[in-house]
Amino acid sequence: MGAYLLIVLAVLSRVVPFPGMNFTAVGAGLLYFGARRPLKEMALPLLSLMATDFYLTVFAYHYAWHTSAYLVTWAWYAGVILLGRGLLGRRVTAVRVVGAPVLAATAFFVVSNFAVWAGSVLYPHTMAGLTVCYAAALPFYRNDLLSTTAITAVAFGVELMVHRMAQQRAHKLAA
Repeated sequence: MGAYLLIVLAVLSRVVPFPGMNFTAVGAGLLYFGARRPLKEMALPLLSLMATDFYLTVFAYHYAWHTSAYLVTWAWYAGVILLGRGLLGRRVTAVRVVGAPVLAATAFFVVSNFAVWAGSVLYPHTMAGLTVCYAAALPFYRNDLLSTTAITAVAFGVELMVHRMAQQRAHKLAA
């Protein structure tokens, strides 16, 4: 249930504006979903976030819809679910709970901004243009890294606390 709640939070964190923050639960929601739900359920978070992309583009930002502009993002969504499954699905450690969101946010930063630069007329297709593109995205990367790491830590931390409280209760009942 927690994995689905985090996906709802991910969608809401994209749709409900937080002025000046760019603080979303997308990466954390996908990591947690991948770690805690079977892969056969992967379509729901993917379709939810794809629908959110469509809604924001067409209705909130009033831009024309071009599916090709989102293929990199959608591949990243699927990749983060698989990353969550691989790093956090069987064995959860503090290093993995910090490392997975760092990998997820960094992968999105690198891949999405390369795609922006490659398909852009705003940035020259030179090393200097690529550098400027990445530099312009650094504030978004910082916020994504912070939000993904914080929400992932809270999600797995709450899970650990609930598990330990249940163990303590079981020990008290057994005694």
